[in-house]
Amino acid sequence: MANTLKLEVPEELDGDRVDKAIAELLDLSRARARSLLEEGVLIDGAPAKPSDRVRSGMILETPAPAPLVELSPEPVDFEVIHEDESLIVVDKPPGLVVHPGAGRAGGTLAAGLLHRYPDLEGVGEPGRWGLVHRLDSDTSGVLLVGRTKEAYKRLSADLAARRIGRTYMALVHGLFATQTGTIDAPIGRDPARPTRRAVLAGGKASVTHYEVATEYPDEGLTLLEVRLQTGRTHQIRVHMAAIDHPVLGDRLYSTLNSPVITPRIFLHARRVDLRHPATGEEVSFVAPMPADLVEVLEQLEARAAG
Repeated sequence: MANTLKLEVPEELDGDRVDKAIAELLDLSRARARSLLEEGVLIDGAPAKPSDRVRSGMILETPAPAPLVELSPEPVDFEVIHEDESLIVVDKPPGLVVHPGAGRAGGTLAAGLLHRYPDLEGVGEPGRWGLVHRLDSDTSGVLLVGRTKEAYKRLSADLAARRIGRTYMALVHGLFATQTGTIDAPIGRDPARPTRRAVLAGGKASVTHYEVATEYPDEGLTLLEVRLQTGRTHQIRVHMAAIDHPVLGDRLYSTLNSPVITPRIFLHARRVDLRHPATGEEVSFVAPMPADLVEVLEQLEARAAG
Protein backbone atom coordinates (compact mmCIF):
# COMPACT_ATOMS: atom_id res chain seq x y z
CA MET A 1 0.00 0.00 0.00
CA ALA A 2 1.12 3.56 -0.67
CA ASN A 3 1.28 5.77 2.44
CA THR A 4 0.86 2.82 4.76
CA LEU A 5 0.88 3.06 8.53
CA LYS A 6 1.97 0.23 10.82
CA LEU A 7 0.35 0.34 14.25
CA GLU A 8 1.04 -1.90 17.23
CA VAL A 9 -2.05 -2.78 19.26
CA PRO A 10 -1.59 -1.61 22.88
CA GLU A 11 -2.85 -3.56 25.90
CA GLU A 12 -5.90 -1.38 26.46
CA LEU A 13 -7.30 -2.28 23.01
CA ASP A 14 -6.82 -6.02 23.49
CA GLY A 15 -10.00 -7.83 22.38
CA ASP A 16 -11.55 -4.85 20.56
CA ARG A 17 -12.92 -5.00 17.05
CA VAL A 18 -10.37 -3.95 14.48
CA ASP A 19 -12.47 -0.99 13.28
CA LYS A 20 -12.66 0.35 16.83
CA ALA A 21 -8.92 -0.19 17.33
CA ILE A 22 -8.09 1.76 14.16
CA ALA A 23 -10.47 4.55 15.17
CA GLU A 24 -8.84 4.84 18.59
CA LEU A 25 -5.24 4.62 17.35
CA LEU A 26 -5.73 7.20 14.59
CA ASP A 27 -8.31 9.36 16.41
CA LEU A 28 -10.89 8.80 13.68
CA SER A 29 -14.62 8.18 13.62
CA ARG A 30 -15.69 4.55 13.34
CA ALA A 31 -17.08 5.35 9.87
CA ARG A 32 -13.67 6.60 8.65
CA ALA A 33 -11.99 3.56 10.21
CA ARG A 34 -14.37 1.24 8.34
CA SER A 35 -13.59 3.04 5.08
CA LEU A 36 -9.91 2.22 5.63
CA LEU A 37 -10.87 -1.42 6.12
CA GLU A 38 -12.64 -1.32 2.76
CA GLU A 39 -9.39 -0.07 1.20
CA GLY A 40 -7.53 -2.98 2.77
CA VAL A 41 -6.09 -3.47 6.26
CA LEU A 42 -3.77 -6.27 7.36
CA ILE A 43 -3.56 -7.83 10.82
CA ASP A 44 -0.15 -9.46 11.24
CA GLY A 45 0.00 -9.73 7.45
CA ALA A 46 -3.48 -11.24 6.93
CA PRO A 47 -6.47 -9.33 5.44
CA ALA A 48 -8.77 -7.93 8.12
CA LYS A 49 -12.56 -7.88 8.36
CA PRO A 50 -14.45 -5.27 10.45
CA SER A 51 -15.62 -7.94 12.87
CA ASP A 52 -12.11 -9.29 13.56
CA ARG A 53 -10.79 -8.86 17.09
CA VAL A 54 -7.28 -7.64 17.78
CA ARG A 55 -4.85 -8.72 20.47
CA SER A 56 -2.14 -6.78 22.27
CA GLY A 57 1.09 -6.73 20.26
CA MET A 58 -0.54 -7.39 16.89
CA ILE A 59 0.58 -5.18 14.00
CA LEU A 60 -2.09 -3.41 11.98
CA GLU A 61 -1.07 -2.26 8.52
CA THR A 62 -3.51 0.34 7.25
CA PRO A 63 -3.69 2.96 4.50
CA ALA A 64 -3.02 6.42 5.89
CA PRO A 65 -6.33 8.28 6.19
CA ALA A 66 -6.82 11.11 3.74
CA PRO A 67 -6.73 14.48 5.50
CA LEU A 68 -10.03 16.32 6.00
CA VAL A 69 -8.21 19.41 4.72
CA GLU A 70 -5.29 19.45 2.29
CA LEU A 71 -2.00 20.63 3.78
CA SER A 72 -0.11 23.43 2.05
CA PRO A 73 3.25 24.77 3.26
CA GLU A 74 3.06 28.19 4.95
CA PRO A 75 5.51 30.31 6.95
CA VAL A 76 4.47 29.90 10.60
CA ASP A 77 6.30 31.17 13.67
CA PHE A 78 7.56 28.51 16.10
CA GLU A 79 10.80 27.64 17.91
CA VAL A 80 12.85 24.50 17.30
CA ILE A 81 14.59 23.05 20.36
CA HIS A 82 16.53 20.39 18.44
CA GLU A 83 16.89 19.12 14.91
CA ASP A 84 19.00 16.47 13.21
CA GLU A 85 18.55 14.16 10.23
CA SER A 86 15.97 12.00 12.02
CA LEU A 87 14.31 14.10 14.71
CA ILE A 88 12.83 17.58 15.11
CA VAL A 89 11.75 18.82 18.55
CA VAL A 90 9.43 21.83 18.51
CA ASP A 91 8.53 24.25 21.29
CA LYS A 92 4.93 24.91 20.26
CA PRO A 93 3.67 28.37 21.16
CA PRO A 94 0.21 28.80 22.70
CA GLY A 95 -2.63 29.45 20.29
CA LEU A 96 -1.07 27.52 17.41
CA VAL A 97 -3.23 24.70 16.04
CA VAL A 98 -1.12 21.61 15.37
CA HIS A 99 -2.71 20.33 12.16
CA PRO A 100 -5.62 21.13 9.82
CA GLY A 101 -9.06 19.89 10.74
CA ALA A 102 -12.71 20.78 10.59
CA GLY A 103 -12.96 24.56 10.74
CA ARG A 104 -9.21 25.18 10.48
CA ALA A 105 -7.42 24.85 7.14
CA GLY A 106 -4.37 27.12 7.33
CA GLY A 107 -1.89 28.64 9.72
CA THR A 108 -1.11 25.37 11.48
CA LEU A 109 2.11 23.98 12.89
CA ALA A 110 1.92 21.19 10.29
CA ALA A 111 1.91 23.79 7.51
CA GLY A 112 4.82 25.61 9.11
CA LEU A 113 6.82 22.41 9.48
CA LEU A 114 6.26 21.51 5.83
CA HIS A 115 7.36 25.00 4.80
CA ARG A 116 10.54 24.81 6.88
CA TYR A 117 11.25 21.11 6.21
CA PRO A 118 9.91 20.11 2.76
CA ASP A 119 11.42 16.63 3.19
CA LEU A 120 8.67 15.84 5.73
CA GLU A 121 6.15 15.27 2.94
CA GLY A 122 5.34 11.55 2.82
CA VAL A 123 6.47 10.90 6.40
CA GLY A 124 3.59 9.63 8.55
CA GLU A 125 0.02 10.75 7.97
CA PRO A 126 -1.21 13.11 5.23
CA GLY A 127 -2.18 16.49 6.63
CA ARG A 128 0.13 16.07 9.61
CA TRP A 129 3.41 14.98 8.06
CA GLY A 130 6.00 13.93 10.64
CA LEU A 131 3.90 14.73 13.72
CA VAL A 132 4.14 11.89 16.23
CA HIS A 133 1.61 13.38 18.67
CA ARG A 134 -0.18 16.68 19.20
CA LEU A 135 -1.04 19.32 21.79
CA ASP A 136 -4.25 21.29 22.18
CA SER A 137 -4.06 24.71 20.54
CA ASP A 138 -3.88 26.57 23.88
CA THR A 139 -1.30 24.18 25.33
CA SER A 140 2.35 25.13 24.83
CA GLY A 141 5.51 23.07 24.90
CA VAL A 142 7.49 20.14 23.54
CA LEU A 143 6.30 18.31 20.45
CA LEU A 144 8.12 15.51 18.60
CA VAL A 145 8.42 15.25 14.82
CA GLY A 146 9.86 12.27 12.97
CA ARG A 147 11.90 13.49 10.01
CA THR A 148 12.21 10.17 8.16
CA LYS A 149 9.76 7.31 7.68
CA GLU A 150 11.89 5.03 9.85
CA ALA A 151 12.22 7.62 12.62
CA TYR A 152 8.48 8.30 12.54
CA LYS A 153 7.68 4.59 12.84
CA ARG A 154 10.07 4.11 15.76
CA LEU A 155 8.81 7.17 17.61
CA SER A 156 5.17 6.18 17.04
CA ALA A 157 5.87 2.65 18.27
CA ASP A 158 7.67 3.95 21.37
CA LEU A 159 4.79 6.31 22.10
CA ALA A 160 2.23 3.50 21.80
CA ALA A 161 4.37 1.27 24.03
CA ARG A 162 4.68 4.09 26.63
CA ARG A 163 8.44 4.30 26.24
CA ILE A 164 8.32 8.10 25.78
CA GLY A 165 8.04 10.09 29.00
CA ARG A 166 5.99 13.30 28.87
CA THR A 167 5.96 15.79 31.74
CA TYR A 168 3.70 18.84 32.01
CA MET A 169 3.33 21.78 34.36
CA ALA A 170 -0.26 22.56 35.32
CA LEU A 171 -1.65 25.20 37.67
CA VAL A 172 -4.85 23.82 39.16
CA HIS A 173 -7.59 24.92 41.52
CA GLY A 174 -7.43 23.73 45.12
CA LEU A 175 -4.83 22.41 47.54
CA PHE A 176 -3.74 18.79 47.99
CA ALA A 177 -3.59 16.71 51.16
CA THR A 178 -0.61 14.71 49.84
CA GLN A 179 2.39 15.76 47.76
CA THR A 180 2.03 13.02 45.14
CA GLY A 181 -0.82 11.08 43.61
CA THR A 182 -2.05 8.96 40.72
CA ILE A 183 -5.35 9.18 38.86
CA ASP A 184 -6.32 5.88 37.25
CA ALA A 185 -9.66 6.43 35.52
CA PRO A 186 -10.80 5.44 32.00
CA ILE A 187 -11.53 8.24 29.53
CA GLY A 188 -13.90 8.23 26.58
CA ARG A 189 -15.86 10.66 24.42
CA ASP A 190 -18.54 12.45 26.42
CA PRO A 191 -21.88 11.12 25.07
CA ALA A 192 -23.62 14.39 25.95
CA ARG A 193 -21.01 16.71 24.40
CA PRO A 194 -18.95 15.13 21.58
CA THR A 195 -16.24 17.83 21.72
CA ARG A 196 -15.43 16.83 25.30
CA ARG A 197 -13.96 13.75 26.93
CA ALA A 198 -15.11 12.32 30.25
CA VAL A 199 -14.28 9.64 32.80
CA LEU A 200 -16.42 6.72 31.64
CA ALA A 201 -16.68 3.08 32.70
CA GLY A 202 -16.26 1.96 29.09
CA GLY A 203 -13.48 4.39 28.24
CA LYS A 204 -9.82 3.74 27.48
CA ALA A 205 -7.44 3.03 30.34
CA SER A 206 -5.89 6.35 31.40
CA VAL A 207 -3.29 6.98 34.09
CA THR A 208 -1.91 10.34 35.24
CA HIS A 209 0.75 10.86 37.93
CA TYR A 210 1.22 14.21 39.66
CA GLU A 211 3.48 15.86 42.21
CA VAL A 212 3.02 19.18 43.97
CA ALA A 213 5.64 21.72 42.83
CA THR A 214 4.41 24.90 44.55
CA GLU A 215 1.37 25.76 46.66
CA TYR A 216 -0.40 29.13 46.71
CA PRO A 217 -2.71 28.70 49.73
CA ASP A 218 -3.98 32.29 49.81
CA GLU A 219 -5.32 31.89 46.27
CA GLY A 220 -6.30 28.22 46.59
CA LEU A 221 -4.07 27.16 43.70
CA THR A 222 -1.37 24.51 43.23
CA LEU A 223 1.33 24.20 40.60
CA LEU A 224 1.75 20.53 39.67
CA GLU A 225 4.31 18.53 37.76
CA VAL A 226 2.22 16.02 35.85
CA ARG A 227 3.51 12.87 34.16
CA LEU A 228 1.46 10.98 31.62
CA GLN A 229 1.50 7.20 31.70
CA THR A 230 -1.05 7.13 28.89
CA GLY A 231 -1.82 9.90 26.41
CA ARG A 232 -5.53 10.39 25.84
CA THR A 233 -7.15 13.45 24.33
CA HIS A 234 -7.52 16.10 27.08
CA GLN A 235 -6.25 13.54 29.62
CA ILE A 236 -4.79 15.96 32.17
CA ARG A 237 -7.74 18.32 31.89
CA VAL A 238 -10.31 15.53 32.29
CA HIS A 239 -8.50 13.81 35.16
CA MET A 240 -7.91 17.01 37.11
CA ALA A 241 -11.52 18.10 36.69
CA ALA A 242 -12.65 14.63 37.80
CA ILE A 243 -10.89 15.03 41.18
CA ASP A 244 -12.20 18.59 41.59
CA HIS A 245 -8.88 20.24 40.76
CA PRO A 246 -9.55 21.64 37.25
CA VAL A 247 -6.73 23.34 35.39
CA LEU A 248 -6.74 27.12 35.71
CA GLY A 249 -8.27 28.79 32.65
CA ASP A 250 -9.91 25.61 31.33
CA ARG A 251 -13.28 26.80 30.05
CA LEU A 252 -14.24 23.41 28.63
CA TYR A 253 -14.05 21.41 31.84
CA SER A 254 -14.54 24.04 34.54
CA THR A 255 -16.80 26.92 35.48
CA LEU A 256 -14.59 28.15 38.33
CA ASN A 257 -13.43 31.74 38.25
CA SER A 258 -9.70 32.39 38.25
CA PRO A 259 -8.31 34.33 41.23
CA VAL A 260 -5.59 35.76 38.96
CA ILE A 261 -5.53 37.04 35.40
CA THR A 262 -4.69 34.15 33.06
CA PRO A 263 -4.57 34.49 29.26
CA ARG A 264 -5.31 30.82 28.59
CA ILE A 265 -5.32 27.40 30.12
CA PHE A 266 -2.27 26.97 32.39
CA LEU A 267 -0.90 23.79 30.84
CA HIS A 268 2.62 23.46 29.45
CA ALA A 269 4.35 20.37 28.02
CA ARG A 270 7.69 20.92 29.73
CA ARG A 271 9.77 17.84 28.98
CA VAL A 272 10.03 14.67 26.91
CA ASP A 273 12.32 11.70 27.59
CA LEU A 274 12.88 9.24 24.76
CA ARG A 275 15.19 6.96 22.87
CA HIS A 276 16.61 8.77 19.87
CA PRO A 277 15.03 7.07 16.83
CA ALA A 278 18.35 6.81 14.96
CA THR A 279 20.95 6.22 17.67
CA GLY A 280 18.90 4.60 20.44
CA GLU A 281 20.51 6.99 22.93
CA GLU A 282 18.37 8.12 25.87
CA VAL A 283 17.75 11.86 25.37
CA SER A 284 15.63 14.56 27.01
CA PHE A 285 14.34 17.87 25.73
CA VAL A 286 12.88 20.73 27.79
CA ALA A 287 10.76 23.71 26.76
CA PRO A 288 11.03 26.64 29.19
CA MET A 289 7.86 28.05 30.70
CA PRO A 290 6.50 30.63 28.22
CA ALA A 291 6.26 34.29 29.15
CA ASP A 292 2.46 34.39 29.52
CA LEU A 293 2.49 31.62 32.14
CA VAL A 294 5.55 33.06 33.88
CA GLU A 295 3.56 36.26 34.29
CA VAL A 296 0.75 34.34 36.02
CA LEU A 297 3.23 32.84 38.50
CA GLU A 298 4.75 36.27 39.09
CA GLN A 299 1.28 37.58 39.98
CA LEU A 300 0.92 34.80 42.55
CA GLU A 301 4.38 35.33 44.01
CA ALA A 302 3.79 39.09 44.31
CA ARG A 303 0.55 38.49 46.18
CA ALA A 304 2.23 35.98 48.49
CA ALA A 305 4.96 38.50 49.25
CA GLY A 306 2.33 40.98 50.36
